[in-house]
Amino acid sequence: MTNRDADIIVVGGGLAGLAAAVSLGRAGYDTLHLAPVAPPDRRTSALMMPSVDFLLDAGLIPSAQSLGHALTAIRIIDATPRLIRAPETLFDAAEAGMPAFGWNFANARLLEQFQAAAPATGLRTRNEAVTAYRRDNGLGVVTLSDGTELAAPLVVGADGKKSLIRTAANIATREHQFTESALVCDLELGRSIGGTSIEFHYPHGPFTLVPAGGTRANLVWIDEEASLRAAQAGGEETLLAAFRQRSQGLFGTIKLASPRFIFPLSVLSVAEAGRDGTVLVGESAHAFPPIGAQGLNLGLRDVADLVAALAATSRDRPDWAEAVSADYAHRRSGDLARTGGMVDALFRSLLADMLPSQALRAGGLWALKLLPPLRRQAFALGMGKRS
Repeated sequence: MTNRDADIIVVGGGLAGLAAAVSLGRAGYDTLHLAPVAPPDRRTSALMMPSVDFLLDAGLIPSAQSLGHALTAIRIIDATPRLIRAPETLFDAAEAGMPAFGWNFANARLLEQFQAAAPATGLRTRNEAVTAYRRDNGLGVVTLSDGTELAAPLVVGADGKKSLIRTAANIATREHQFTESALVCDLELGRSIGGTSIEFHYPHGPFTLVPAGGTRANLVWIDEEASLRAAQAGGEETLLAAFRQRSQGLFGTIKLASPRFIFPLSVLSVAEAGRDGTVLVGESAHAFPPIGAQGLNLGLRDVADLVAALAATSRDRPDWAEAVSADYAHRRSGDLARTGGMVDALFRSLLADMLPSQALRAGGLWALKLLPPLRRQAFALGMGKRS
């Protein structure tokens, strides 16, 4: 195959894939986005300020205030019965000289805004599933469900944890499945949590309430899957009683404000985020438990580095796609390793029963509580700031 249908083909219709497609189109590349229609995404994403700034600079959202809810503080409460417990800790954005650490957005609203930004970039979108991928004479060739083949020098895989593009490109992965799962839903609370995200840490993971405006909060409850299933199977009253108990009765009455979903937790990382004209963004390249608000934040940093790699590479080079993928992999390696290690260590520390691990975790939180310079470094790392 020698004919090409675009400069870049982006495969995957989620937030990271759409952000990549719109950003690449805005950068002047003839971009084809293959995005099968997916069920509504009822989740939310807490985006730190560097990610919010990227969305604003890229024209993907008009303003944070029109779509989301400010996260001005993070409160951590050790609710475990362990012998060595961590202190209650409050991280306040004002201490870092910021009005907010970030903003909490409904994924469905973000997707709508990204879609609204697409026409101005000349982006072409097709509601087509990809069934195969190969490299042929310097081109990435995708096969659609109807047998049609489309080709471009650079192919971006944004097709999720089970990425077909990643598998076909022979990019190795490392994956670990946890016995814990996450239950997510929206709640109406008797008392507002304001702009503070509150994490109650339990032996099998946190029970986290994230501001969603007014008295509404987004819940992420991580626990053993059997415990979550049992609470849900007991009916609404049993589930609400579990919510009140886990939140220590601090918020008065609690009501369900959305359907609830349970999904398994795993960690996935790749040996390299790109090579030979193929690059991976979003969950095709990394997946973590919802700890530390890193999922979509990391995916948007993928997109920013891909745009930077393209800007640094001349399209006059016959091998420009291969050069871009190599540069992109190099740019992403440090951030992916650093963030992956941080999230994995944090999650495992929450689950550890050994006294030395409990002591290290408690000592770490005491240090963050008492040492402002260390706390500011933690702010920067958690927000994904890079020098």
